[in-house]
Amino acid sequence: MKTTSTPLSKFLQKFSRWCQRCVRYPLLAIILLGVSCRETVKSEFAAADRADRPPNIVIIFTDDQGYSDVGVYGARDIPTPNLDAMAADGLLLTNFYAAQPVCSASRAGLLTGCYPNRVGIHNALMPNSPVGLNPAEETLAELLRQKGYRTGIFGKWHLGDHPDFLPTRHGFDEFFGIPYSNDMWPLHPQQGPVFDFGPLPLYEQERVVDTLEDQTLLTRQITERSVDFINRHREEPFFLYVPHPQPHVPLFVSDAFRGKSGRGLYGDVIMEIDWSVGQVLGALEDNGLTDDTWVIFTSDNGPWLAYGNHSGRAEPLREGKGTNWEGGVREPCIMKFPGRLPRGKVLDEPLMAIDLLPTIASVTGSPQPGREIDGKNAWGLLSGAEARGPQDAYYFYYRVNELQAVRDGDWKLVLPHNYRTMQGQEPGADGLPGAYDYVDVTAPELYNLREDPGETNNLAERHPEVVAAISRKADSMRRRLGDALTGVKGVENRPPGRVETGAGQEH
Repeated sequence: MKTTSTPLSKFLQKFSRWCQRCVRYPLLAIILLGVSCRETVKSEFAAADRADRPPNIVIIFTDDQGYSDVGVYGARDIPTPNLDAMAADGLLLTNFYAAQPVCSASRAGLLTGCYPNRVGIHNALMPNSPVGLNPAEETLAELLRQKGYRTGIFGKWHLGDHPDFLPTRHGFDEFFGIPYSNDMWPLHPQQGPVFDFGPLPLYEQERVVDTLEDQTLLTRQITERSVDFINRHREEPFFLYVPHPQPHVPLFVSDAFRGKSGRGLYGDVIMEIDWSVGQVLGALEDNGLTDDTWVIFTSDNGPWLAYGNHSGRAEPLREGKGTNWEGGVREPCIMKFPGRLPRGKVLDEPLMAIDLLPTIASVTGSPQPGREIDGKNAWGLLSGAEARGPQDAYYFYYRVNELQAVRDGDWKLVLPHNYRTMQGQEPGADGLPGAYDYVDVTAPELYNLREDPGETNNLAERHPEVVAAISRKADSMRRRLGDALTGVKGVENRPPGRVETGAGQEH
């Protein structure tokens, strides 16, 4: 009959073998007995306790990082050993999408499991905006906290800076960081002619503890707070959200990484972020939490190409931030969850940030939101139990409710719209932006992304039946969430939070 090992029986077996090895040194055995017994029993029972609790969740979310700005995604001039090792130990996703190609909207999609226009968040919210994430929306942090998780955010929020909208009002127990993008400060290169930004506040919970004039140490401070959060909450389930303000311009890096990459200041910044990932993974290892933690690394949107050498790269993908071409929305994404997710696997099926909330809620046994969401549980795809993802198609909105593209399997239908490009334009340099040109897509364009990820070969004329089929899906989504480009008003859109305050909403 098979017997079941308990933590105590395992310890006694280990202790018996240890005593046999120590018979030649009885005095040494007696001296070490107290320490060995105490630490072994503590370790064994701690592991048993953790086996009964839900897994920890860590999401590391960078800002404006290009698809090819990580070694395993093709970067050859930026060393990223920690992210590369994480991919070797986990899952590398090659078709992972941000919810929208811009800061606030993308974050709303990640934290609510909704297309951002469903919850009324568009573009990038400005300082003193009267708009923020509606308190009626249930964030991932709120759902996990109902399950008993401790929740912390260290980095950039950007879903409203009024006190009613801060992360501590949306399910986070702890907040340290900035309320919006790091370029929304008096040192913006277009301050005066275009913008009139006040000082950039650094928050501790809901209190401003500093105004930043230099961001050199911010990545390091965020990392230290993240590690401390892990150390303090190792005995209870936790959700750690690390939305780095970098590599969004203006670029800042500590002296330890300055001049270390082969791609100038931008590469140095990515190296420091990679170091930060290593520190978080190391803290999990030091606390014996590696096997109990699902770590997700990704970015909010693609590179801000107008900034030239201070921008990332998305090759072989087309365009960047602020567009729904692949370079604007397809992001690097690496997941590690030992024993639960495959090791060293490349996943080519499409997935979007909106799917993370329902998937995490399912894996942790947390409640699903009470309101309608757009994301779906993708655990079957991630774990390898299923070959296809949960979504019939993905819909790409931008600006204020413009439906600009649809992905359906390997096909992507690009709908008529106006987009910005740096093609043929002089790029910016050293922190100053170049000027975009603007181009109209005048008729639907169709691309096979498996064969043509760079979206160079328009197949619409060769496959009119595919264009028609995906167009019908676009029409269905328009009836639900609307489309400003065709004048259709949706029936499922919900309002954002709104307060009486200053002006300014979008950037």
